Amino acid sequence: MALLEISVVPVGTRNASIGDYIAEVTRLCRKAGVKHRLTDMGTIVEGQPARLFSLAKRLHESPFKQGIRRVITTITIDDRRDKRVKLNDKVRSVMARLK
Repeated sequence: MALLEISVVPVGTRNASIGDYIAEVTRLCRKAGVKHRLTDMGTIVEGQPARLFSLAKRLHESPFKQGIRRVITTITIDDRRDKRVKLNDKVRSVMARLK
């Protein structure tokens, strides 16, 4: 299991808000049936690496399908193979250390 953090930023929108485009990213994650979490700076998705790469491509393509002509997508993948990782594991680990 791996974690993918993705930020899809359409460039050249009519106004400064990109919320409608991010909502579509969330819809696509839901449709794909993957565990995901929307954050203020991107979306984190849990899954097998091959599936995450395929999903990242669909998420990147989404703004183009909505008429945007330029998209900047940033992807970070944490693929730990010595143990299973899931959403929120890292946060729980740090919070436990703060007690």
